[in-house]
Amino acid sequence: MVIVGGGMAGTRLAQQLAATAAEGGVEVTVIGEEPHPAYNRVLLAEVLAGRYAPDVIALPAPAAARRLGGVRAVRIDRDPGEVVCDDGRRVPYDTLVLATGSNPVLPPLRGLFGPHGHELPDGVHAFRTMDDCLALAAAVRPGVRAVVIGGGLLGVSAARALAQRGAQVVLAHQGEHLMERQLDAGASEVLRRHVETLGVEVHTECRVRGLRTRTVDGSTAGGGGKADGGGRAVSAVELADGYALEADLVVLACGVRPRVGLARAAGLEVARGVVVDDELRTSDPRVFAIGDCAEHDGVLYGLAGPAQDQADVLARVLSPVPASHLVVGNRSARRNGWAQPGHRAAAGDETGPRYTGSRTLTRLTLASAADPLGPAPLDLAAFGETTPAPGDDVVHLADATRNAYRKVVVRGDRLVGGILLGDLGSVGALARTWEGDEPLPSAPLLHLLTNDGGS
Repeated sequence: MVIVGGGMAGTRLAQQLAATAAEGGVEVTVIGEEPHPAYNRVLLAEVLAGRYAPDVIALPAPAAARRLGGVRAVRIDRDPGEVVCDDGRRVPYDTLVLATGSNPVLPPLRGLFGPHGHELPDGVHAFRTMDDCLALAAAVRPGVRAVVIGGGLLGVSAARALAQRGAQVVLAHQGEHLMERQLDAGASEVLRRHVETLGVEVHTECRVRGLRTRTVDGSTAGGGGKADGGGRAVSAVELADGYALEADLVVLACGVRPRVGLARAAGLEVARGVVVDDELRTSDPRVFAIGDCAEHDGVLYGLAGPAQDQADVLARVLSPVPASHLVVGNRSARRNGWAQPGHRAAAGDETGPRYTGSRTLTRLTLASAADPLGPAPLDLAAFGETTPAPGDDVVHLADATRNAYRKVVVRGDRLVGGILLGDLGSVGALARTWEGDEPLPSAPLLHLLTNDGGS
């Protein structure tokens, strides 16, 4: 069994299979492009902020798996069944799992690339991998001018981390409000106020047009990035209205796209992601896909929780021994209905474990540097459908003096979504009720937003 991708999804699958692989006579090989040990990508911002060292966020290595680190898969030969790597080796497989993740979106900005290549100017960084994080951490210092382009979850996290390291940070976001995928306008305003107290200058409805660069000898290249030789370094970010933000560092946090090149070149069915069925199986019955690269039932999740759900289900599908031997998280077991022992599922087997989708909950803690006089941390959680449909009930509490905002959407006797900022003592019980799709208690709806979450 070969897993292409050594990130969170691939590592989770290898961990789940480790307990049973040797017993079932299965050899598991993980091909990881990054040279680093697998790590928790969710915590990269904490490494950038200096709160954690890189080894703190490392994931446990699967005991029974062979790992090929710093090796990139360049081709899949489905017949005879081999993965061709950039170092020339050919890794044979009986079963192949694609966990290739996603790439950061590089926006079409003037000056982002030079006229003769695809190298980013010095000082311009994506924020997706450990190498991205370490490069940023090496470049940031007190007083450095940093511009973060993109005000989603990743951009807000990066801006906070850079400010915590003493940078002068501007966050430029094209949308109407921060984190519009998770938050409504009211919650986003609470978030914006808090981010600004951390020292971040926030601009929304702000479109970036291009970058200005300079050559290493100090002369300036225009918006097109053209210079008379030498390397390029960013000097400013140009906005659509012509205003320029001076910058020593630029962070691109403009979203991600699934990595589907290997799958497409191998002739697998690809839509936005690699198309998989309820067994996470692709159009080739010997090839599976999980994580950011997988598209299930028309949905691309791009989040750590669903990737782990998919890895857990696939471990049950592929397990060569009774599935009761596998350690399964309660969240995945509840959502995907395999609390009972299972078996290895053959293609088309309707009695085996199934992936039925994931309920995604976004959590974020925005803390300032360790200063007793500084602003208190802001906790954020968002889940489910936060825009009510006709007939839904909405419970909404806001307290500007306490930087608190709470909103839940109720449909019939079910909780279908919520946004919580501030003191999140209630999030545990609310999330459990939502994830389990359980009927709400008969207490008044306002009771849902008390600190015990109605429990």
